[in-house]
Amino acid sequence: MDLKLVDYLLYEPEPETGILWIKFNRPERLNALLGVQGPDGSVFKLLEYMRAGDDDPNIRVMVVTGVGRAFCAGIDVRRGESQRSDAEARPQGPDANRQQFYHVTTPPFLEISRMVRKPTIAMVNGVAVGMGMDIALHCDIRIGCEHTRFLGYQTVGQIPENGALYHLPRLMGLGRALEFVYTGSLSAEDAYRTGVLNRLVPSEQLEAETRALCERIVKNPPLVQWISKRIMRAALDSSIETTMVMTSNVAGILATSEDGREARAAVAEKREPRFQGR
Repeated sequence: MDLKLVDYLLYEPEPETGILWIKFNRPERLNALLGVQGPDGSVFKLLEYMRAGDDDPNIRVMVVTGVGRAFCAGIDVRRGESQRSDAEARPQGPDANRQQFYHVTTPPFLEISRMVRKPTIAMVNGVAVGMGMDIALHCDIRIGCEHTRFLGYQTVGQIPENGALYHLPRLMGLGRALEFVYTGSLSAEDAYRTGVLNRLVPSEQLEAETRALCERIVKNPPLVQWISKRIMRAALDSSIETTMVMTSNVAGILATSEDGREARAAVAEKREPRFQGR
C-alpha cells in the first residue's frame, strides 16, 4: 500500500513485536484534529494508517495514542483553513448538514470499529474530547491513567456524535451514560468503574502495561481474534440464535485453517505456535 505519511499523525510499526503505534502529533494543540475528510484530514489519515496496518502481515495489533499530555482534543475549531477545506466538499441545500454527517463524517468512525480486522487499543494518555473520545470508543480496548478524562461536545453545543451514543450505554449502562451526556465529563476513575476503560494504571506504567497486553494478544491465533471481533460486534444488534448461527458457520473454517492446524500441532508438540493469519 502506497502510504503518504504526515507529521501530525505518526505511523510507527514495530515488526519485531507486531505492534503498530499510531500517534496524534500536535502536542502544542493537545493533538487536535485537522479536519475529517481526505486527503489530509486527521480522521481520514487515521483510517488510512489503520487500513495499512490491517493489510500488513507483520502487524498484529494497533495502538492509537497521543504525543504529550493529551490523547486528542477533538476537531481544531480555531484552525480556519482546515474547516474551509472540509466545507468545500459539503453538500448543499436544506438537508446538507444531515448528508454531511451521514455520508462524510460518520463512515470513517464506523470503519474503525467494524471494518478494521485486527485488535485496536486506545492508549488514552490524557484528555479525549469530542471526536477524540469517539475514536477511543470505537477502538476495541481502552487503557488509561490518572490523566485520562473524557469530554463530550457540550462546549460547542452539540451531542456526542459518530457512534458515541451507541457505545456509551452498552459500555456504561443507560443511567450512567445519560449522566455523562448530562454533565459532559468523565474522570479516569469513573471511566474505569463504569467500563469505558478496560484498565486504569499509573501514567508511568501506561506504555509498559499496553505493551504487555499487546504481547498477550500476539500469542493467540489472528483468525480467531478477527472473526470473534466481527461476530461480537454484529451480535450487539442481533439475537443469541443469530449469533450462534454465525459461530457455527465459522467453526469448520477455523478447524481447517493453517492457524488451526498449527495451534493443535503446537499443543501436541509442546512448543510455541507460529501463527500466520491463514
